[in-house]
Amino acid sequence: MEGKNVHQWMDFESTNEWETMMKKVASFHHKHDFESKNGHDMGYRIALTVEELGELSAAVTKGKPLEECAEEMADILILLMGHSLAMNIDLKSAFEKKFARIMKREALTGRLGIRVTEYKPEN
Repeated sequence: MEGKNVHQWMDFESTNEWETMMKKVASFHHKHDFESKNGHDMGYRIALTVEELGELSAAVTKGKPLEECAEEMADILILLMGHSLAMNIDLKSAFEKKFARIMKREALTGRLGIRVTEYKPEN
């Protein structure tokens, strides 16, 4: 499930929307030279993701406009796509594989609402 690195995406001719989006994220990484400036360090990237999740959480819990919530979601999506660049992972293939798996799961309802997981609560 090996993906492309930033330079491979920069030279790649996209043929669909996902590839176009990945190429845009790669161009952002290329523009700011993330690779040589510690921008591909996963510890750092996970910290950024936690920060962005906090910003999304705050936008939702404070009742901010949907446009603000959407912007925070976009930040998280861009970061996740960047994680796949940093780790050379084919994120689309990983998505397809995982999605096929989760579609086979049953939903459970717990105290906080519905959850689709492999976890089986003890009775």
